[in-house]
Amino acid sequence: MKISHLTSAEENLMKLFWTLQSFYLKDVMEKHTEPKPHQNTVSTYLKILVEKGYLSTIREGRIFKYTVLVPIDEYKKFLLNELCEQFFNQSGRELAAFLLKESLISQDDIKTYFDVPINTKPKKVKKPKLEYAEEILNPKKGKGRKKKKKKE
Repeated sequence: MKISHLTSAEENLMKLFWTLQSFYLKDVMEKHTEPKPHQNTVSTYLKILVEKGYLSTIREGRIFKYTVLVPIDEYKKFLLNELCEQFFNQSGRELAAFLLKESLISQDDIKTYFDVPINTKPKKVKKPKLEYAEEILNPKKGKGRKKKKKKE
């Protein structure tokens, strides 16, 4: 099964459909949050999602019953693969590093999920050189101003 991209509106409706799994148009209209879209708008999106292969239909008399064909986990996997391909050079390692750097996940999250000890090296911070402060705080003998001898 080939998964294609969804528009933002299609994705928002699919989130509701994933919770329902199997439904009629009237179910969508009842469960949709306010502001509710017009019934014709929802009907159009249902038709598009059937054409894209996300939903299937069964005719029951004069109405259609819709069933989700693409599970949410498959769609998540599709989106994550696209993200890795487009922005992280197809590298899960780069993606994980980015998530850690942006604090979207923590090392504890990773340890808990994978049950694997993870040792990360803390960033090395160079100590600032305090040359002038050292001279002021710890003056060395013999150093200081030397008087110039005049040649006569």
